[in-house]
Amino acid sequence: MRYRAGGKRHVESYFIKLNDPQGMRALWLKATILARPGAEPVAEAWAVSFDRERGHVGVKEVQPFARARFSSHAMDLAVRDVTFDEGRLRGAVASAGHAITFDLHFDSLQAPLAPLPAALYRGPFPSSKLVSPHPHARFTGSYEVDGVRTAVDGWLGMQGHNWGKGHAFHYGWGHCNQWDDGEDVVFEGVTARVKVGPALTPPTTVIAVVVRGVRYLLNTPRALLGARGDVDTRRWAFRGEGRGARVEGELSADVEDFAGLLYENPVGPPTYCLNSKIARGRLRVEIDGRPPIELTTRSAALEIGTREGPCGVTMVA
Repeated sequence: MRYRAGGKRHVESYFIKLNDPQGMRALWLKATILARPGAEPVAEAWAVSFDRERGHVGVKEVQPFARARFSSHAMDLAVRDVTFDEGRLRGAVASAGHAITFDLHFDSLQAPLAPLPAALYRGPFPSSKLVSPHPHARFTGSYEVDGVRTAVDGWLGMQGHNWGKGHAFHYGWGHCNQWDDGEDVVFEGVTARVKVGPALTPPTTVIAVVVRGVRYLLNTPRALLGARGDVDTRRWAFRGEGRGARVEGELSADVEDFAGLLYENPVGPPTYCLNSKIARGRLRVEIDGRPPIELTTRSAALEIGTREGPCGVTMVA
């Protein structure tokens, strides 16, 4: 946990996503700390079920931060009836006539992934930072959506963590570790614009891939200058190169495959998160001295953050 008691501008989230092997369903869970000037900090529990057949369901509960539990040393938190521990996720979240319950175990298949340059984790810029403590994990157990149970047997997913003084002004973030041909590749990346005083920075794109256990972090100064990302309300396209790898691709989803989430900022207007965990993906990875790897998926995580409203996406929480 990066939050310090008494802090007046802070938002921090621990999140989990997992996908069924057929690309039909996904589950997304999140616990958030929100501290705003002039208000007591709160903790939030979120859950969204993505289902191409039954439709998406989103729920959210809030309680005072003082009544929640967040460890500074490990994955150990409790918000309302939700608990996240290393390797175990349990709980129930209900709102607006819907309920999602879950009891899941996960095994981590890779070491933590920190996409940003190391120096940026120590300084004030960027105002929002991210790591993936478990970028590649295997889940078992089950979850229920309004009483309908789904068994989880070896689904692939991840666990991430982000924090800062607020959500990036405009961003596209994506992750995928489940591909149509079963290739052992983990992808994560982000394109973001942040406010520095009254000014808005140009887009910065950071890309990381793990190919058959070998990591390629495209985050050197030269790589950051050359990387490109294009974010709109349904699609994020990206490309970059460095350290022996070239990566190019895009993630996209139709409006019905998004769930809209309202992210409060410590100061200023909220961020509308257009969230899909069943997005389409296309990825091309070129490693020096090897044939290119071409991948497709229907199980990508895609989040578009905007201040412009829901952009036609149904808000679920």
